[in-house]
Amino acid sequence: MRCSRLRAAAFLALFASAALLAAPAFAADDIAVEVKNESEPVLCAEKDNVTIKAISPQVRRFQIEAAHPAYIAGLMRDNWDADWANCDMKGDPSFAPPTPPRRITFWETIEYWLVGYTFPSFWRPAEATFRVGDRVEKGLHLVQLWKLGKDKSYEVLVVYPQDGYWRVRPLPPPHLGFSSYGSSFLFGPIEQEGRPVVNIREIEFDPKTLSFRLSFKDGNAGTLRLADVDENRMVLDAVLDKPITEGKGFVALRSMYITEFNNDVARIALREPGAKGWREEPLMPFQGGKATDIWMGRATHSRHNTSSPDMVFRRFSADPNPPPRPEKKP
Repeated sequence: MRCSRLRAAAFLALFASAALLAAPAFAADDIAVEVKNESEPVLCAEKDNVTIKAISPQVRRFQIEAAHPAYIAGLMRDNWDADWANCDMKGDPSFAPPTPPRRITFWETIEYWLVGYTFPSFWRPAEATFRVGDRVEKGLHLVQLWKLGKDKSYEVLVVYPQDGYWRVRPLPPPHLGFSSYGSSFLFGPIEQEGRPVVNIREIEFDPKTLSFRLSFKDGNAGTLRLADVDENRMVLDAVLDKPITEGKGFVALRSMYITEFNNDVARIALREPGAKGWREEPLMPFQGGKATDIWMGRATHSRHNTSSPDMVFRRFSADPNPPPRPEKKP
């Protein structure tokens, strides 16, 4: 399935991820979530074999951040070509779309615009709808959010409504002019249906707040709001109407790891409650734990999606309302 999404070693001795260095002190309402590793080894670089899941029966609000890897300033050449070595996709399910392949523009301003697509086929039936104001479209396989940068426009977010996968990235650094997607994430009640998915009934986009309102098939709902995006990072504010219970994850990283030099994510770091420092280790043998902040990324170059961002899940809270912002002094 990673193939359709691509269409549209050093340890951390000198660990310097901007995402981690920018992490705030613990807030009074921070919740430590269970971090579960359900990854499995594979040889195909176009298959998502990495699953890092966060579980809590309390969490209503948290943040998702995508930040350029620590080595981005020294990266002179990127590589985002697909790697089909050792891949056999013959057994993947495929469903014809309800309408022929097409492209639609939902909404646009000078700074942002939102575009939807149907593909010739997809691995799941196309049932979820996408709404912007009075316009409702059923069967879209991909929706893109574009943002105007300093010199041109960049795709900064994509969502696949039919299986609940999201990809986000900051604006590219000026010296590259482009940066890759890499890892995906799932938001909402995570189900296992051949692979981890989130079953969405409808997504409604609000242009005024740059928010995606999700109605899940199990009756719950949630919102992802674009809080910030620049040439360093992208931040999404995530809110759930109700906590995700029954041991299901409410957010998960989905990615790829073959080797230390061929991956989209290779390392994980946890900010554990009461610990004096970060716990850092290779991702594949990671045995799980409890954390208030979870970083997943790379400390050294990969031949696959070299510029793709690190991902951070953080600021888990049972309070759906964000804390008041401090007043600016005159």
